[in-house]
Amino acid sequence: MRRYWVPKNAIEGTEVSLKDEILHHVRDVCRMGKGAKFEILHEGRALLVEIVSETKHESRARILEERAIAPRPKPDIALVMAIPRFAVFEAVIEKAVELGVARIQPVFSEFSFIRAKDEVLGKKRPRWEKIVQSATQQSGRGDWMSVEQAMPLKEALEALNRNPGVRGLFAYEGEGRLSAKDGLKALEVGAGADIAIAECQVFIGAEGGFSFKEVELFREFGLHPVTLGSQVLRVETACVTLVSILKYHFDQLR
Repeated sequence: MRRYWVPKNAIEGTEVSLKDEILHHVRDVCRMGKGAKFEILHEGRALLVEIVSETKHESRARILEERAIAPRPKPDIALVMAIPRFAVFEAVIEKAVELGVARIQPVFSEFSFIRAKDEVLGKKRPRWEKIVQSATQQSGRGDWMSVEQAMPLKEALEALNRNPGVRGLFAYEGEGRLSAKDGLKALEVGAGADIAIAECQVFIGAEGGFSFKEVELFREFGLHPVTLGSQVLRVETACVTLVSILKYHFDQLR
């Protein structure tokens, strides 16, 4: 069954208003007219609806049934990414939605594709939102994965350090690395027995990884470098691998 994510104001009592881009996708792309049934996704709910009326600029659908979508298991997983080439970043956005990542935090680093605030990032945001929407609809996810405003790497580490319920790991190819298994043990020990981990942040470098100076910065903030094996992984592969490892570790694949 086809699924569509709609903004909150589109749901009006027992009906859903379809306008603008959603209307174009439903009517023109998928050729769904009066009598067609599909699901509407929004904030943890899936609504089975049927189109009951059509005008030039709007279709209205009646809500037939409602079901709850299981919430994402805890802790949250966040990707903190040094901005790679945009094609790579967009591929990661899609896969992160499907894997249940809570949010992506882009950061500026020494090797990131964009290393300071730039108007290009603002122009890319509408496209990233469309990718999130498409992947949400395809996967049947019940919540929206946010792509945050980019910030310097050090600011992201300072924000992490201020919250005892947030822990982090970073992928590193150099010396002094822990295995992913040992890194996860260190992560949970670092949180302390009396502090539940609310969010686990995965730091991934852009093409070229992190600089030696940045690796020392991670260590200053108490983050553990982990290896993902002897082979060098592409950015998108490293993201999928580490998120999958964390989901397995936290028993989120049930």
